[in-house]
Amino acid sequence: MDAAPTLEGPDGLLLAYYGDDFTGSTDVMEAFTAAGVPTVLFLETPNAAMLAHFPGVRCVGLAGTSRGRSPAWMDAHLPQAFSSLAALRPAILQYKVCSTFDSSPTTGSIGRAIDIGVPLMPGAWSPMIVGVPRLQRYQAFGHLFAAVEGVPYRLDRHPTMSRHPVTPMAEADLRRHLSAQTARRSELVDLLQLRSGAAADRVQALAGPQVPVLSIDVMDDDSLQAAGRLVWQQRGAGLFSASSSGLQYALTAHWRGEGLLPAQPGLPAVPAVPAIAVVSGSCSPGTAAQIAWAASHGFALHRLALPRLLHAQHGEAEIDAAVSAAVQALARGQSPLVYSAAGPDDPAVRGFKAIAADAGLDRDEAARRIGRGLAEVMRRLLARQPLQRVVVAGGDSSGEVMGALDIAALTVIGGLAPGAPLCRAWSTQASRDRLEIVLKGGQMGAASFFGDVRDGMQA
Repeated sequence: MDAAPTLEGPDGLLLAYYGDDFTGSTDVMEAFTAAGVPTVLFLETPNAAMLAHFPGVRCVGLAGTSRGRSPAWMDAHLPQAFSSLAALRPAILQYKVCSTFDSSPTTGSIGRAIDIGVPLMPGAWSPMIVGVPRLQRYQAFGHLFAAVEGVPYRLDRHPTMSRHPVTPMAEADLRRHLSAQTARRSELVDLLQLRSGAAADRVQALAGPQVPVLSIDVMDDDSLQAAGRLVWQQRGAGLFSASSSGLQYALTAHWRGEGLLPAQPGLPAVPAVPAIAVVSGSCSPGTAAQIAWAASHGFALHRLALPRLLHAQHGEAEIDAAVSAAVQALARGQSPLVYSAAGPDDPAVRGFKAIAADAGLDRDEAARRIGRGLAEVMRRLLARQPLQRVVVAGGDSSGEVMGALDIAALTVIGGLAPGAPLCRAWSTQASRDRLEIVLKGGQMGAASFFGDVRDGMQA
């Protein structure tokens, strides 16, 4: 196989990716940008004119919302999205998945995405890297683990993912989990094969016209670099990969080991700002702890009344009330935080199905209406009170908010928590261009995260 190209040279795109939600899409951007690989995330399929604004870009992303969608939705939307990215001729085309592998046969099916994407690239195997040690995600002998406060849990015993309200994980073996979503063969490259040097032989033995998925263990920096070396050296004429940002961290670890990237990755420091605005549709315990911290550290909290928000006659009034409360908070010098729930045990979460039914909605439509409500709160707030920096918590909420703000693209400008960088918005609207925005997944960040966004962090 050819050696990795000089990353500074005119060698085209190293990678193009479709993100299954917006927070995960910025996670990929952070990993590559921090390592020295120029990356741009677009919110709609980029054309030549849009790409021309970013000369020297080596990775292009397209933010999506497929994690909460059905296989029928994927069949209708992903072929065009994947094809547009494949037409850019990247070395690797990635379907970016969450590092907790959120998916089921009916919602966010990773298997369906794989079946759509594999035929678009010439590779005879499809690597899958999900483990991300930096995010405390680990894969050992095919089983995925995620840490909470430093304690690793097998995913089917994880306090959040085992009881996720939409895609609960009942199986930690990713091959078994994936087998319910696709008939495509799924195999494993395990830690022992990576360490012994037998991984490349295993890939060559398994690769073929049926294009199997090969899940690759990642537990630490050594296995991460070995996984990146395996994928890059066995990429052939081009691969399709359904992977978390573990793929980016693995590739950059390999390139760094080859002397093609700076030895010490990093992002610029984030300066403080007088105030920020936060909207949150996340139901995770991590975000609940962050909301509680914010309540005791000067933020002005406003809880959306979901029965009113979802009701056709009262929804507008509930949005207006939230915007008014946020404007008043800013006038007092406080940072507003508008949220829909505080953790999985919140009554609004436990009783959500009944709340939706009372409004004449099914669960999925009610969830999307909450996301649209939060998006409208942010849109109206920025129209009344221009701000330098805002935060959106929750993957689905991030997609709705970004869709409402008329933003064309994002680039990373600073480091906060792993997986949740500070981004700069690119827009033809002067009021939106250069807006600083953080899209935060539910489990990302320390309890003080919202304060860190407001008060700044060192590099």
